[in-house]
Amino acid sequence: MDGYTPRIQLRLAGDKRKHNEGRVEVFYNGEWGTVCDDDFTIHAAQVVCRELGYLEAISWSPSSKYGKGEGPIWFDNLHCTGKEKTLALCPSNGIGVSDCKHSEDVGVVCSDKRIPGFKFNLDIQVEDVRIRAILSSYRKRIPVTEGYVEVKDGGKWKQICNAEWTQFNSRVICGMFGFPGERKYNPTYWEYSVNCTGNEAHLSSCKLGQATALKSNETCSGGLPVVVSCVPGRAFAPTPMTGFRKAFRQEPLVRLRGGAIVGEGRVEVLKNGEWGTICDDNWNLLSATVVCRELGFGTAKEALSGGRLGQGMGPVHMNEVECSGFEKSITECFFNKEAVDCSHEEDAAVRCNVPAMGFQERLRLSGGRNPYEGRVEVLMEKNGSLVWGTVCSEGWGTMEAMVVCRQLGLGFASNAFQETWYWPGEVSADAVVMSGVRCSGTEMSLSHCLHHGHHLSCSKGGGRNAAGVSCSETAPDLVLNPQVVEQTTYMEDRPMFMLQCAYEENCLSSTSSQVPANSYRRLLRFSSQIHNNGQSDFRPKAGRHSWVWHDCHRHYHSMEVFTIYDLFSLNGTKVAEGHKASFCLEDSECDEGIEKRYECANFGEQGITVGCWDTYRHDIDCQWIDITELKPGDYIFQIIINPNYEVPESDYSNNIMKCRCRYDGHRVWMYSCHNGGSLSTETEQTFPGLLNNQVTHR
Repeated sequence: MDGYTPRIQLRLAGDKRKHNEGRVEVFYNGEWGTVCDDDFTIHAAQVVCRELGYLEAISWSPSSKYGKGEGPIWFDNLHCTGKEKTLALCPSNGIGVSDCKHSEDVGVVCSDKRIPGFKFNLDIQVEDVRIRAILSSYRKRIPVTEGYVEVKDGGKWKQICNAEWTQFNSRVICGMFGFPGERKYNPTYWEYSVNCTGNEAHLSSCKLGQATALKSNETCSGGLPVVVSCVPGRAFAPTPMTGFRKAFRQEPLVRLRGGAIVGEGRVEVLKNGEWGTICDDNWNLLSATVVCRELGFGTAKEALSGGRLGQGMGPVHMNEVECSGFEKSITECFFNKEAVDCSHEEDAAVRCNVPAMGFQERLRLSGGRNPYEGRVEVLMEKNGSLVWGTVCSEGWGTMEAMVVCRQLGLGFASNAFQETWYWPGEVSADAVVMSGVRCSGTEMSLSHCLHHGHHLSCSKGGGRNAAGVSCSETAPDLVLNPQVVEQTTYMEDRPMFMLQCAYEENCLSSTSSQVPANSYRRLLRFSSQIHNNGQSDFRPKAGRHSWVWHDCHRHYHSMEVFTIYDLFSLNGTKVAEGHKASFCLEDSECDEGIEKRYECANFGEQGITVGCWDTYRHDIDCQWIDITELKPGDYIFQIIINPNYEVPESDYSNNIMKCRCRYDGHRVWMYSCHNGGSLSTETEQTFPGLLNNQVTHR
């Protein structure tokens, strides 16, 4: 019929990794269907996204990228200009006229930014959702876990009628973790009913129905406003005694690694006592949400693929994971046990919704050239009122800077500064209000770190000498290859006259100074192959002007203490004098398709590129432990990379490598080599020496 525009609804469905992407589905004539990819363009995607309330389209995908849909294929051969108000206004074969199959279902990715004041057209792409505390006394509680569910519609906050509300709807709202609001209560209700199955990651994925429209003077007929009560994860649950509960002691089966902020990271699962990764084949929001809930977070904001948050080591434990969304653990989901075609380049990761704790409001960076750097200023109570002030820089280092960047949501630390005269902060905030700060690096807020109480102590003072940081969205992650250590270990008896250079560089035990020149030293030799599995290059902290020339190696070393080599007895006593090795950093080899960027020769730039590794061969001077005085027996061999945290990394737990070592006086065996954090806690406890999370800090 000429001039007739079919009334349709749109939604994004299928195997989604974000709520603003998916298979385009159209509701018409009481039935959901799909759109064919024939002649589909970015202009059509633009119409879809804007009809759903998103600012713009980012991309579109043919050939059922988000899985095959069901029902009719409502649109085929769409020819949109991009300016149409609805997809139904674009020229096409006619609604329901198509020669396509569901293998041709089209998908889109929309901007995550919403159109301000977007008015609903019977879809549920909400502008915003919040949980508003019922009583004003509850509004000061952080996080807000109980209150009215309110949605923003046409710029106004409205409550939802509970007449058809189910526990599944509450499950989805709690998963999103909501937003606390302070607006005045206004009893206007949203004229739509919501129907969630409970496994959705976002309210926008739930089905929507038309309820009886309420006039401004009407109340919720036959019901009350929806109220939800959410149970926070252990890390976010306040207790009267401690403020925050300590993490449970039982070792979890799942963990996140390599993420910059709480609730994001590469997904790793524990199987047969060994941690491994998940391959990203079929990885979607549903499976990611199971991981997030299992770890005490909300639903997933994003399911990441392609090793986006760094590559793991060890086995790939799971592939082609399929979850219903109600599993208690990702290990309960169906998966393909054969992951032979997967590499760590396909490691799956997640970004989870976490409660709004208000941490960002108590910290700021001031005076920097951009929002990612500046003098650290904190909001502290002083004489009964809250004042902004600086942090004492005495002892300020990488771990403290890591916590600051995490608290502000700015990623990882790239530098920690002990003077900030070049960043003029707020003059009113020059005074020191926090001193003696010592962080482990995992805290969510600087206030959770050890620090002096009301009795401050800071001889340097604040102002120009206050602590500062610079942050980065990405960081390197150095990991030693344990197999190379096992395969290259051997013993050599070397005469002292051939070790003069090494002696001068303190590469031998202290007893070597008391022996004649014609004697021998027994050396435990091995190669170190150090990979950068992170998201950015590993660069030395020291500038070229301070690099040191080493005669033994015939090149400049950019890090004076890059690795520490130690040998321990089985009771944890150091038995062979550990050598603090300085290094020149370069790309010895790289993964396929990655070019070398750094080399030591000719005073070249130093570093390790992402996807490359630096090999210090066993036949290089100082690449050993002097075991001349060692008695035969069983020992633990240990290497620590970047031991002083000079360069920030996304994960320090894997900077330790341990092996079992047997020496019979004539031969040596190195076996069971593994990186820190790669084994279960129970297995790791059989290896004495430093615990993986107790690398000596300063």
